[in-house]
Amino acid sequence: MDILIKPIVTEKMTDQSEKLNRYGFVVDKNANKVEIKQAVEELYDVSVTSVNTMRYAGKSKVRFTKSGVQSGRTSAFKKAIVTIAEGEAIDFYSNI
Repeated sequence: MDILIKPIVTEKMTDQSEKLNRYGFVVDKNANKVEIKQAVEELYDVSVTSVNTMRYAGKSKVRFTKSGVQSGRTSAFKKAIVTIAEGEAIDFYSNI
């Protein structure tokens, strides 16, 4: 579970999961595609056909508050889009 940090549950990823069998995850920055594939297959008991990864740089953010201007930075992360085999599905809401 140290490779997969959290699933991405947005409107766009939900639409892709219904139409194209693709699911998104925020993963460890140092994880490669083979490790991501093994982690998803082990955790969700599905067969993965492909893994696409992308790295996002952190952004600088500025807020204007009563005490003045607050500037900070969001953290960088790595995202993986996992395509699973036809007929299989991952249910993120099963343990709620």
